[in-house]
Amino acid sequence: MGAFTYDARADAWWWSDEVYRLHGFEPHEVVPTTALVLAHKHPDDRDGARRVLEEATVGDRPFGSVHRIMDATGRPRVVALVGRRRPGAPEAASVLEGYFLDLTDEVAERSRSEANRDIAASAAHRAHIEQAKGIVAFAYGIDPESAFGVLRAASNNGNVPIRDLAAHVVERVTTFRGDPYRVCEYLAEAAGLPLPR
Repeated sequence: MGAFTYDARADAWWWSDEVYRLHGFEPHEVVPTTALVLAHKHPDDRDGARRVLEEATVGDRPFGSVHRIMDATGRPRVVALVGRRRPGAPEAASVLEGYFLDLTDEVAERSRSEANRDIAASAAHRAHIEQAKGIVAFAYGIDPESAFGVLRAASNNGNVPIRDLAAHVVERVTTFRGDPYRVCEYLAEAAGLPLPR
């Protein structure tokens, strides 16, 4: 996290050492300007960041924005910009004070956690589907690809997601007591499928 001050009338910025580093520079290596600040924004976020600055210089409320930047070394970062207009005399009204916060690691960790959760959930669903395919293939005396077709048809006819239907087949298989025909009856009942002959 680093502090900044921006005088909109003079288009002059002051950055703490941390803000220079956040942008990939050594402290005081460059003169911070609005053009430099905007040049480091991700192209998709640049117009939004410009609007935030423009609105902040005429508004009386605190402001904030989360956007992506590319630092001077080419490293992408996710940054929050928060601040407020300096209270006081009219000449101070065009001065913004606030902070840049580097959220890159937090965003990356959250993305990793969500991806891992989604992958684990997908694997669990896939495991049920694969097990259900085997059960249906045995019950109907068909190959696994055709068994998946039976599950898909049951899913469509019953308006039940295939992962849920597969989980029900796997959960109920023990109640079928080794009778494959009962699997067929269950699918027929659940989704209006014809019973095999």
